[in-house]
Amino acid sequence: MENENSTVVAEFIFVGLTQSRNIQLLVFVLILIFYLIILPGNFLIILTIRSDPGLTAPLYFFLGNLAFLDASYSFIVAPRMLVDFLSEKKVISYRGCITQLFFLHFLGGGEMLLLVVMALDRYIAICRPLHYSTVMNLRACYALLVALWLGGFVHSIIQVALILHLPFCGPNRLDNFFCDVPQVIKLACTDTFVVELLMVFNSGLMTLLCFLGLLASYAVILCRVRGSSSEGKTKAMSTCTTHIIVIFLMFGPAIFIYTRPFRAFPADKVVSLFHTVIFPLLNPVIYTLRNQEVKTSLKRLLNQQLA
Repeated sequence: MENENSTVVAEFIFVGLTQSRNIQLLVFVLILIFYLIILPGNFLIILTIRSDPGLTAPLYFFLGNLAFLDASYSFIVAPRMLVDFLSEKKVISYRGCITQLFFLHFLGGGEMLLLVVMALDRYIAICRPLHYSTVMNLRACYALLVALWLGGFVHSIIQVALILHLPFCGPNRLDNFFCDVPQVIKLACTDTFVVELLMVFNSGLMTLLCFLGLLASYAVILCRVRGSSSEGKTKAMSTCTTHIIVIFLMFGPAIFIYTRPFRAFPADKVVSLFHTVIFPLLNPVIYTLRNQEVKTSLKRLLNQQLA
């Protein structure tokens, strides 16, 4: 394919997760089992929250959206990765690569901002309980939802715009199992120093600042909860602890990948595997297992279906 920026590369070839055929088959089976078990669980969480009139609080509204985002995110990399495990030549078109990159950062950025919104929700609920029903009304929840989708789109379109202006005229082997910014930039036929700095600023610095801000906000919430003698203290502590676990699962790998210069490390592929395939499916499940109301509603729904 040839265009104005002298790109002549029509496709990219994935090196893959590993060159060992036996390890590939093992990882294929494990991911397939994990995918077929956990993915329906995410949709079950969404169905439970939408069907139970008792789960109408903003916390559950955002939890349902988290499950939807994570389920959608898991469709970007995992299905193609499973197909590539069984293929001798792992090829993706230039447009397919850009599309994968766009949705990866669109949904990933949206989820990152959703975790910020969920932290805001918990802060108001615990630290400003008298104002909670007024501030976090249905209109505000939908406005925050639109804002995080828009934020994810802006974040992703910046990534794509910078990539599209790079010329690709030679090497086309991506040392990974999916298309992402660090690997694609390395193949450009030009000096990419400025582009790398812009990418680190857009993805890395933004991720790091959100991560530190979230930790600070939950530290304030936990200090407030510890000093409280209310009967809801245990529930608030459990909810905040769950949020912090998901924050580390979401932001830890992203910080490792995007906040450093684009140099390859042996652990990159393993971290990317957990970041793009494993953790997105686990996040809503972690919330559900630590939330008694959702667990009770989920059991009730399953009993109704089995009756």
